[in-house]
Amino acid sequence: MSADDLHVDSHRPSPAANIYTASSIQEIRDVLTELGKREATVNARLDDLLATQKDLSRHLARLDLARAQLGSQVVATRAIGNGMLSSAASTAHRLSAAVKRLDQEQAAVKATLQVVEQVAELKACILGVHGSMSAPQDWETAATYLYRASQIPDSVIDGAFAEEIVPTAEVPDAPRQTINAAAESLCGLFLREFESAAKEGDGARVTRFFKLFPLIGRSDVGLEAYGRYVCSGIAARARSNMNTTQRRDGLFYANALTKLFEHIAQIVDGHEPLVERHYGVGSMTKVVERIQVEADSQGGLILDTWADERHISRKLTDIKSYPFTFLVQSFMSQKPSTNLSRTGSPTPAGTTEDDSVDMKEIDALLNEGAIMLGRWSLYVRFLASKTNQLDEDDEATPLTIPAFITHSTLQKKVQDLLVEPFNLMATFFFRRSVEKSFQLDEPPSELTLNPTKPLTANPPFITSAVDDVMYMVNQVLQRTLSTSQRSVIASVLPSISRVLGSDFYGMIQRRMRDESYPKAAIQGALPPESLIISFLVQINNLDIATDYVRRIIRTSLGQPQQSQPQPQIIDPTNNPIIDAFPFASEAIFVTKALQNIESTFSQKTTELITEAVEVMLKQVMRPRLRPVLAETFRDIDYTTAHHNAAMNSSDDESDHEELVVARFERGWQAFTLPLKRIVTPHTYALLLNSTTLHLSRTLEKRLWALRNRVSPLGAIRLERDIAGIVAAAVKGGPYELRDGFARCMQITLLISMEDEEWSELEPLDGKELEAVSGVSWVLDRDERKRARAIVDGEK
Repeated sequence: MSADDLHVDSHRPSPAANIYTASSIQEIRDVLTELGKREATVNARLDDLLATQKDLSRHLARLDLARAQLGSQVVATRAIGNGMLSSAASTAHRLSAAVKRLDQEQAAVKATLQVVEQVAELKACILGVHGSMSAPQDWETAATYLYRASQIPDSVIDGAFAEEIVPTAEVPDAPRQTINAAAESLCGLFLREFESAAKEGDGARVTRFFKLFPLIGRSDVGLEAYGRYVCSGIAARARSNMNTTQRRDGLFYANALTKLFEHIAQIVDGHEPLVERHYGVGSMTKVVERIQVEADSQGGLILDTWADERHISRKLTDIKSYPFTFLVQSFMSQKPSTNLSRTGSPTPAGTTEDDSVDMKEIDALLNEGAIMLGRWSLYVRFLASKTNQLDEDDEATPLTIPAFITHSTLQKKVQDLLVEPFNLMATFFFRRSVEKSFQLDEPPSELTLNPTKPLTANPPFITSAVDDVMYMVNQVLQRTLSTSQRSVIASVLPSISRVLGSDFYGMIQRRMRDESYPKAAIQGALPPESLIISFLVQINNLDIATDYVRRIIRTSLGQPQQSQPQPQIIDPTNNPIIDAFPFASEAIFVTKALQNIESTFSQKTTELITEAVEVMLKQVMRPRLRPVLAETFRDIDYTTAHHNAAMNSSDDESDHEELVVARFERGWQAFTLPLKRIVTPHTYALLLNSTTLHLSRTLEKRLWALRNRVSPLGAIRLERDIAGIVAAAVKGGPYELRDGFARCMQITLLISMEDEEWSELEPLDGKELEAVSGVSWVLDRDERKRARAIVDGEK
């Protein structure tokens, strides 16, 4: 549709203005007026079209004239094309074909010349080989001629032209036959000379003939001969190390294995440039594979001898049959004998200590085994780095253990004679150490709840077993990590976690339940001081052990020490785990295994500490708090203007207004400060939190019980007294402890509130109430009304 059509359409009447639907004269007139306007518009357009008709006719005439002229030009052009250009086109076609034939002939001539040159080169090489191998016996030159001949294409060497031209009277055989015969002859000669030089120890001659094998196309033979030569030196050095007159105790076998791996590493690292320069990049891998065969033999001999002379099999049998008598009896239902001391017999009455396994021997074997496993891991990482392939962008691919290591006999012997015994002995050694630590356990001396007596020992106050066990945790853990063996980590670390969570944790739990539980001998009396102190020491044991384990694990991970557990992220730039476990996802596996020890142990100890704090609250704190509160509010009356009865009491208080707070603070500190001296800060914070929560509930009950027993002036004193009690209770603790007294503080706030202020707040609730009062209320509407009714006279 054109613009003009749109223009016309815009003047059409709407359906509402249709003359056939008009219902009044005025509507008819409107429609007629609209139609008149449209008619005028159409007439104007028609006039415009008629005015431009003459110009349009003139343009059409010009177009007809131009068409006639162009027609004559087309005819003339066709005539020129048919008469003049056709012969030029045919000439150009003939020239193009001739040039193409010339290019083909020139290419054929060049190819022929190249073949001729190659055949000439081949003939020169064959004659040169023959001449060099004759009287002069110039083996380097002969090998060079063969190398030059190997650069000539096989099609030329085996072609009829070469077979016709190359043979001479001196060398009548076909070129291929001559080359192969010369190569075989030189290969045998070089091999004999190489072995002769190796036997004589002539390093220069060894290198001379080693470099010639690639030139004659016998790289495999050269690498094999070189591998035998290197292996003979490795075997001689290993036999020398094993045949020494030195006593085979201590770290003898670990040192022998270390020397073997160091010797191999020096050979590989020192000879790699020579091999790859003459045999190509990656050629050293073949030599390393051959060396590994010798390493399997010599390393296996060392491990077999070590296992035999150290009687590993017999010791593993003794370990598997060890009864752990002390631990077993400790977890039996009957209560074992106690009161052990380092100065007395380490074996409690009724038990017999089994010394069938010498712990010093096990420790020495673990140390030697860890060193050998660590050296093996370092050796594997070295070979993996040397044989690691590059990708298409010349970037190193992720480090992987070479297949010739994975399937080697030495790898199997390492698994059978080192890894499995290490796993069993490490687990036994740690569990036996835990058992021995509790057998020799000794509590801290001269602890007392009397604040006037000084504590002679230094905090933290824990039994000796905690330090001993945590020392062994660190020792076994570091020794295990030093092996850099994933299979060792997968076995020993869960065992450490299991022993910590069962034996160590279980022993402390049993002692808390059976030996140190703070229960009063007489109903209503306090538990004996010795039981309270012993129970607190056991709580300290759990808390300090948890902190020790956390520090040990995070030190092993190379992470900063933090007071609270935080999610850790592996930093590849500074992480000892990644350095020790570079293959695939080993570092992630080891990190998770270490973190699992911390999380599992921390979870169990946290639960037991929480239970122990509840026991302390029930058995010690509540009974001690009850008389303190009774004394605090003794003879206190909030219905009078002053504490008249209190002023007549025997207390020598200079200011009766601070009487309640002074009584409470004196009684509160009397039973909390002695505990604070003994327990760890973290445990005291938990104990203080539980006690203050109980105190807040007790105070709340006392406040509700004061209904109609508080005068307006007494309400002010009551609010001040409660605030003072809260301040004394949370003194020295975190500010969050005040949140537990929110209900008490709001109750006293309401009972001391002016009538006008209460009238303004009473009808409000929710956010509106908080916005007006500026207080986040924990009391609901009914509780607020109930609190207001405490004041005498309120309804």
